[in-house]
Amino acid sequence: MDSVRIDKWLWAARFFKTRALAARACDLGRIQANGHDAKPARDVRPGDRLHIRNEGGEFAVEVKAVSEMRGPAAVAQTLYEESEASRAARAQLAAERKAMAAIGAVPNPGRPSKRDRRLIHRFQGRD
Repeated sequence: MDSVRIDKWLWAARFFKTRALAARACDLGRIQANGHDAKPARDVRPGDRLHIRNEGGEFAVEVKAVSEMRGPAAVAQTLYEESEASRAARAQLAAERKAMAAIGAVPNPGRPSKRDRRLIHRFQGRD
């Protein structure tokens, strides 16, 4: 086998949980093959360069092998090679997300609670 449909390959390489999600991503223009938007039925061959956007981030990969069967994650990782720039960008994004989570949640802009109201009154000197 020298080529396979791109939606099957994305599913087998574990970029998407289902083949339907992979086909939907192709239809939405989130998958580019060799610089062009890819349709789900487009064939992928070893050596093709893919740009993939999914909930895990953006990946720039080169296809190393093709497979129609979804296997273990260790096997799926042998199907492609991710570029160093793509890895660095995803690591940077993960670090930014982690920093934002460390800051904490934005307080609720609604009415103050009874405790909040007491703190406000204490701060204003109306104790």
